[in-house]
Amino acid sequence: MADISAPCPVPESVVVVDPEAGSGNERDREMNITDSVEGEGLLESSMRLKPHEAQSYRKKALWVSWISIVVTLILAVAAFTVSFMRHSASAFGFAFDATLDVLSSVIVLWRYSNAAAVHSAHREYIACVILGVIFILSSMCILGKAIHDLSTKLLPEVDDFLFSVSIVSGILCVILAIVKFMLGRVLTSRALITDGFNSLVGGIMGFSILISAEVFRHEPTVWFLDGTIGVLIGLIILAYGIKLLIDMVPRVRQTRNYERFE
Repeated sequence: MADISAPCPVPESVVVVDPEAGSGNERDREMNITDSVEGEGLLESSMRLKPHEAQSYRKKALWVSWISIVVTLILAVAAFTVSFMRHSASAFGFAFDATLDVLSSVIVLWRYSNAAAVHSAHREYIACVILGVIFILSSMCILGKAIHDLSTKLLPEVDDFLFSVSIVSGILCVILAIVKFMLGRVLTSRALITDGFNSLVGGIMGFSILISAEVFRHEPTVWFLDGTIGVLIGLIILAYGIKLLIDMVPRVRQTRNYERFE
């Protein structure tokens, strides 16, 4: 007879590891680190970059901002000239956006002017709030001009000077936008990314001047395309400005006690 008192072998428990759960836990840890860092008045870049790396990227951000100010100031003057000479709402919108780009780059200069404040969340959020206000004010001017041109059926004039300004503006603004996005991602700077977004909008508007003028040359009945693009760009800038204020005003209040850069 078999000995029924002998212990039965207990099967070993099998542990199934869910890879998605692991990645989820990792994401949760990263979010907790980000929240704790921001709770101390610092940006996430303070955990990613060594001090000398942060200062190196800060200087690059300053250089890009200075270059952006010079380039977009020249483009703004050229675009305003085109706008008034050729009655182009898109050119006026681009000129105003270029002016906005100058102001946003000046704000980024202030943001990174203090070496000790490279990771300051409070300074970052103040810069974003100022950018949000400027975006909203600029969008009002762009929308007003575009709507006025549409209501009066103002027809744009097309020539080689308009084409030249459009192409140069579009290419330069897109290049500036890419560089700003890259620096903003490394420094985890919403202000730099916002400045890059503004340059990208400027690039799109530069090419839109070319497109609307070319369409009008071949199809004069589509005269409203230029003003319609101006309205669309104005609404995009307005929406982005409102979103900046909604996101950043509460953060300015949360981090005002952690202002360490002075």
